[in-house]
Amino acid sequence: MIRSFRHKGLEAFFLHGSRAGIPPRHAARLRLILTALDCARRPADMNASGWRMHALHGRLSGFHAVRVSANWRVIFRFEAGNAQDVDYLDYH
Repeated sequence: MIRSFRHKGLEAFFLHGSRAGIPPRHAARLRLILTALDCARRPADMNASGWRMHALHGRLSGFHAVRVSANWRVIFRFEAGNAQDVDYLDYH
């Protein structure tokens, strides 16, 4: 279950369907990713084909990322079986 968001636009999209804080062209992909993340219990559950799930290093150590489009990623970490600090960013 998703417990917290860092990106307020992504949170509004997940909770209310508001596209105001995200690029509309990413909405369908983000909906799939967030639905899967809400059901996931561990990072490996997010390793779907084409999502390029990977662990992050450096200042984002402890987080995992899945690809949305080009350089855009949804990043998250897990604690006690729940997704925390879900963010949407271009980290390259």
